[in-house]
Amino acid sequence: MSKKYVLGALAATTILGVVGCGSAGANPGSNGTGNSSGAKTTASSLTIVPNVTASFSDNFNPYGSTNMAGTQGNIYETLFYFDGTTGKQFNLLGKSFAFSNGNKTLTVQLRSNVKWSNGKTFSAADVVFTFNDLKKYSDADTNGLWQQLTSVTAPNPNEVVFNFKQANIPFAEQYVLGETFIVPKYQWSQYGDPSKVDITYKKAIGTGPYVLSSFSTQDYKFVPNKYYYLGVPKVPVLNYPAFASNSSADLALASGQVQWAGVDIPNIQTTYVNRNKNNHYYFPPNEPVMLYANLHNPLLSQLAVRQAMNLAINRQTLASKGESGYEMPASPTGLVLPPQQAWLNTSLPSSALKFTLNDAKAQQILKNAGFRKDSNGIYAKNGQELSFTLIAPSGWSDWNEDQLLISQELDKIGMKITVQEPTFSAYYTQVNPGSGKTPNYQLAMSYTDTGPTPYRTYYDMLDSKGAFNLEGYSNSQVDQLFNQFSATTNTATQKQVINKIQQVMVNQLPVIPLLNGALWFEYNNSGWTGWSNQSNLWIDPSPYTYQAAAIVLDHLRPAK
Repeated sequence: MSKKYVLGALAATTILGVVGCGSAGANPGSNGTGNSSGAKTTASSLTIVPNVTASFSDNFNPYGSTNMAGTQGNIYETLFYFDGTTGKQFNLLGKSFAFSNGNKTLTVQLRSNVKWSNGKTFSAADVVFTFNDLKKYSDADTNGLWQQLTSVTAPNPNEVVFNFKQANIPFAEQYVLGETFIVPKYQWSQYGDPSKVDITYKKAIGTGPYVLSSFSTQDYKFVPNKYYYLGVPKVPVLNYPAFASNSSADLALASGQVQWAGVDIPNIQTTYVNRNKNNHYYFPPNEPVMLYANLHNPLLSQLAVRQAMNLAINRQTLASKGESGYEMPASPTGLVLPPQQAWLNTSLPSSALKFTLNDAKAQQILKNAGFRKDSNGIYAKNGQELSFTLIAPSGWSDWNEDQLLISQELDKIGMKITVQEPTFSAYYTQVNPGSGKTPNYQLAMSYTDTGPTPYRTYYDMLDSKGAFNLEGYSNSQVDQLFNQFSATTNTATQKQVINKIQQVMVNQLPVIPLLNGALWFEYNNSGWTGWSNQSNLWIDPSPYTYQAAAIVLDHLRPAK
């Protein structure tokens, strides 16, 4: 199962259920709202498994706590999409944008040829309504848009102006332009709180490349939106079946029943690639997997303890044994390399750019910090042993194996690590209990957020107000560096800031990088070409990054 999808979606779906599969030649029909398509019923479908899900619920609300794969991207769109894998910008409902007024005003020019999937005209009024609706119902404003915005207005039907309390360019791009899904005013103005309405498949009206044609708890289908402003997509039917387990999904994928998936397949060369010449995969590095040490703990807050851990963990072993060679050791800087190579601080000494395994040095650092082995063979100081629990979600087999390997390696230097595997919901509550609450864990494996630049990863993880600051790191000078970055569009200034953040990462170890988490991406190219793949990685290729997936689908063409 995709770790990334589940954590990002807060475990919105269950894992066990009934196997379902689609068939070629499904009748595209109409979803009852004017969302019709001219797709031919004789063409084969493209079957997609973004993640292993037991069953589906008929809710395609982009602002609901749960929604089905394809809701965001296939149906509802943002103004722009900023790809975290390649750093590229894709223009969607917006065709251009510009900052002014000391970067506190953002003006967006909209496309003039956009229609909703039932043929009604899209305009700036829909954009203004969407943002003001999130202001009116703040529980739906999960990205905190109105903590930054002061107003959203439409001078004309093709222009929207956003005014901010202060300059924050990464926030404006990532959340305002890139993660706010625009809904039709004429329809949603009837609903009230956008986070609480059920948008059944018959009510789902968007601007995206596809519309829903059918739904059941075990399978739902999309067909092309004939009004799509970038042209009617070529894939005539998208089929999303439910699967009971990873093994059943793997079997369907290997046999050709599924053509695009984002699942973890053991021994993929033998079980998938060798089964069919058209079966391919690519697991590009996408996000850093970290060992988070809760800095509220008086022992873990000591740099010497984290330094010793850092020297004792064998990342190569984690990569080869825990991750089956699918994920490689991380960079000490926290950058994902090679994708973020252009941001690497080359002035750092070479010793800081690679991990060193040195148990003897680790123990010497502990001794220099006043720790001594007690009768249990564990380093301790003032009667406090270096004994910690390490958590990761149960059932995440690769991370669970990594946990055991880390515990064995830290045992060698006189630390006692107890592995715990709570359910995902319990795990998530421990590491991220909510705003203003102190995380209740000691050590945890997790990843952090990613974006088109390293800013989002570093900010969310290290800023005192960061959205994924699980460890509780707080440094006013670092906060000021992030303020510098967010206030400017000057790339040179931004790189200077990121260079300094990398120095913090390697010198202070606020978190301990372990691995470069991979995107899971398997595909069969017998029917369609245009995939983002290893030879031409033009966008995030995984089917569970839904905005990118919709763009991929719109680019696919029949294979010759």
